[in-house]
Amino acid sequence: MKNKRIKQILLAAAGTTLLLAVALVVHIVMVTRPKADASTVAMARIDFKQDMSQQDGDKVTAWLSHQPGVDHVLFNAQTETAVFSFYPVRASADQIATDLRSQLHYNGVRYMPDQKALKGGCPVSDHSLSYKIYSTIKNIL
Repeated sequence: MKNKRIKQILLAAAGTTLLLAVALVVHIVMVTRPKADASTVAMARIDFKQDMSQQDGDKVTAWLSHQPGVDHVLFNAQTETAVFSFYPVRASADQIATDLRSQLHYNGVRYMPDQKALKGGCPVSDHSLSYKIYSTIKNIL
């Protein structure tokens, strides 16, 4: 009688643990694969491969500000870069950069970070426990 009761308790604990683990995996999959919706805002950067004055920057800022889907624009004349936020469901940063080159005739190239820069920018260290759990689950899926 006592063994049967212990087996029931262990079986219930194992079932509960399994159920919670499945819920955690489903949650992680849903959170790590976000889909862009109307409220999603992204940022992009355009590097200019020519000398740019503040007047050129003002033209670029005005032009970018009037593009559909662009929310906010910042131009730095010292670094000759423009950074803008946009809604990905309404605009494409690549298309905006292409249109800027063709319409304003500035030699602007969209900056795309390499894999090393993307990994370095991640707030979760690859040595942390949460990253190890995430990568294990990601490899399983």
